Amino acid sequence: MLKKTHLLLFLLLPMVCHAQNGNGRPRKRKDYLVTIQTTYGPMRLVLYDQTPKHKENFIKLVERKFYDSLLFHRVIPEFMMQGGDPNSKTAKPGMMLGNGDVGYTVPAEILPDLFHKKGTLAAARDNNPAKASSGCQFYVVQGKVWSEAELQKQIDRAHQRAPERVFTDVQRQTYKTLGGTPHLDGSYTVFGEVIAGLAVVDSVTAQPRDVQNRPLTDLRMTVNGEWIKKKKITKRYGFSYK
Repeated sequence: MLKKTHLLLFLLLPMVCHAQNGNGRPRKRKDYLVTIQTTYGPMRLVLYDQTPKHKENFIKLVERKFYDSLLFHRVIPEFMMQGGDPNSKTAKPGMMLGNGDVGYTVPAEILPDLFHKKGTLAAARDNNPAKASSGCQFYVVQGKVWSEAELQKQIDRAHQRAPERVFTDVQRQTYKTLGGTPHLDGSYTVFGEVIAGLAVVDSVTAQPRDVQNRPLTDLRMTVNGEWIKKKKITKRYGFSYK
């Protein structure tokens, strides 16, 4: 289980027609494209409208430049890369990270059709019973490609915990081709995905790390975003809006 202890607005200026409304959410024709710049290149991400609380909170932090110079402080191959701990900005080598926060949590927005495929952006959390998310810490899934037999074992375990849990044909096929971490489904809020730069996830998670899974070499991030037309996002990155 991913745990925050182990992992894992300034008001936006008014924009012209179809940019966003007053609470940070996009209007119909534009969306907020996030760029996470790393040592190994940029990742471009979109945030899901189905998880409005997480989307609004992440945009707020990006606009405040909260994430700039923070570390990806926990990386595990075939699992995930985690960052967003504010304590990581000035952390000394070897310092344990993962406990920093912004003083609030975000209510869970766990939806069955938003699952942990490779490249998904999800919120870290502690063991609170409501599954509320950390206000700032997040992880990006690498995961692995699952065989049919391996995946079925994961599904059987999920059904033991939650008999109502359903894995759709699309989800099954995605886990067997693109890959991901199906055992996290239903436990953490997935609120976005990488639409360009998946190779960065592979590079970051491959870095040498200590016993706490902190990279031996600091991996800092810079995060920014811009409101652009959805048609442009689709044309440029091939992401299809439902």
